[in-house]
Amino acid sequence: MKYPDSKILVFCKAPLPGTVNTRLLPVLSASEAASLHEKLARRILDCCLDSKLANIELWCSPDTSHSFFHEYRDRGIPLFQQQGADIGERMCHGALHSLGDGGIEKVMIIGTDLPTLDSDYLEDALEKLVDHDAVLGPAEDGGYGLIGFKQVRPEIFKNMAWSTDEVCAETCRRLDSLGDSCSLLPLLWDVDRPGDLKRMTRHLTQSGQ
Repeated sequence: MKYPDSKILVFCKAPLPGTVNTRLLPVLSASEAASLHEKLARRILDCCLDSKLANIELWCSPDTSHSFFHEYRDRGIPLFQQQGADIGERMCHGALHSLGDGGIEKVMIIGTDLPTLDSDYLEDALEKLVDHDAVLGPAEDGGYGLIGFKQVRPEIFKNMAWSTDEVCAETCRRLDSLGDSCSLLPLLWDVDRPGDLKRMTRHLTQSGQ
């Protein structure tokens, strides 16, 4: 692999109807929303595997028991259960667990509902970590779909107002106050609202995915 000192942590929920993509339920059934979640997660995981950029870990919620996760375990990706009261605690726990393990010096965390995140984007993020302390893939909604660092800073996860349009900006402010350099990548967008479905279909069709 190109970056053997790095890990990509994929944070993923099990594709259980009624628990994923719930904001899409006005236009999709619970089963359809779960199928969409699985499709997007599969695209991201296959992208990570095919890119051969770095070590991969799959951080699962609510646990590691779902057969979808086992499929990727059988393809060589280790499974871990997310732990923490909110997404900040879960990301911090995963990063602390993985950074330094077996000589790992860089860790990136990504979500799964990001149609524009591809191998080129991942490689760009890993390359930015060569000369920066942290990297962020900002999302159009004000959050981020990718975060990477060489040193875990619990301060950037604690007492954050998650799911607001200030998450990425506040993370940048906190990193700056800690003296860490941060590189911002191009904007990402996630499949979160009914209007995103057509946009996703158009993008995946145009990109041949």
